[in-house]
Amino acid sequence: MPLKFDIKDKKLAKAGVSKIEWAERSMPVLRLIRERFKKEKPLKGINIAACLHVTTETANLMRTLKAGGANTTLCASNPLSTQDETAAALVSEYGISVFAIRGENTKTYYKHIHQALDFKPHITMDDGADLVSSIHSDRKELIKGIMAGTEETTTGVIRLKAMEKDKALMFPVVAVNESKTKHFFDNRYGTGQSTLDGILRATNLLIAGSTFVIIGYGWCGRGLATRAKGMGANVIVVEVDPVKGIEAVMDGFQVMPLNKAAAIGDVFVTVTGNLHAIGLNHLKRMKDGAIVANSGHFNVEIDLDGLNKAASKKREVRPEVVEYTLSKKRIMILSEGRLINLAAAEGHPAMVMDMSFANQALAAEYVVKNHKKFENKVYVVPEKIDAKIAALKLKSMGVSIDKLTPEQVKYLASWQMGT
Repeated sequence: MPLKFDIKDKKLAKAGVSKIEWAERSMPVLRLIRERFKKEKPLKGINIAACLHVTTETANLMRTLKAGGANTTLCASNPLSTQDETAAALVSEYGISVFAIRGENTKTYYKHIHQALDFKPHITMDDGADLVSSIHSDRKELIKGIMAGTEETTTGVIRLKAMEKDKALMFPVVAVNESKTKHFFDNRYGTGQSTLDGILRATNLLIAGSTFVIIGYGWCGRGLATRAKGMGANVIVVEVDPVKGIEAVMDGFQVMPLNKAAAIGDVFVTVTGNLHAIGLNHLKRMKDGAIVANSGHFNVEIDLDGLNKAASKKREVRPEVVEYTLSKKRIMILSEGRLINLAAAEGHPAMVMDMSFANQALAAEYVVKNHKKFENKVYVVPEKIDAKIAALKLKSMGVSIDKLTPEQVKYLASWQMGT
């Protein structure tokens, strides 16, 4: 495949290589997979189009896929998550086609998606299902050549399962997000830490003593709540699911409707994957100086259109912080309501993404080997692969665990032995 690209500046490549190599130090599982891929070439001749956050960790995934013999191309899954130096390094030093520029507008964003799709992928690799939706909407001629897709995030899986339910899904997709070594760790530990990192970099706020409102208590919300509490915040959880609501209560957090929490919160973070989790009515109830951020996938979680229409004044008060004036009250929106951990910080630590992207690499191999058995459904990564990734991670950390004895294995498999 010819090398093609649309990036900010190839001269940034040297800085990008240093950062990619730094991330690789904390990605031993992916490195082991890359070494095997280099020898076995399980992806030889396979075209992979990836729409992921263009970060140093993603760069190491792209290197791994290429080592496995794949023809890879990458575009951004979020306009504000692209690291321009990483994009430059992928093009100049690693020979991978990249279409991504930090801060690109919506028109350019979708142009880049279509440029990635021009490579006629056999496998799509998504973070939010934008490649899949673009293929189904505008590039249906590609469907016949696609073995399957993979999906990285909760929001994308929700979209894909809705497509499957409506029988609109025209090729199979492996939900990498559903792997335990992905969502248990990436969503909980990764989002929990990196969201706070983004908020702190954008605001220099003291978390201790603040009232921290988290909208959504999925794995991302759980991780964020735990870490905010650990830094001394008074955490309030907002939920619509009664099971998650009672879980938050039992975990030691206050739980209440957002309409009530809006009046007392200092910091608000959405992690729902849904539309208008914070509506204009909630924004109007917030106190002067309230800080609002999103750590769900898309910026639709905050009603920014309504806020822009209602605000009497709008100004940037520091990088990644825009102040809106609503009836003499000032509301601070961070990073245009986009993913705060990637827009204002560097996303998840590489140690966490090591497992997420190990899942992506092995899912691609799994697709190549098994796609002929698939139907147009959403699949999960087999538990054996999940367990293998966890075992490799433990080994890289110098941690060992016990094994069941033959007697214990027999007991667990038997119904005759009783108690």
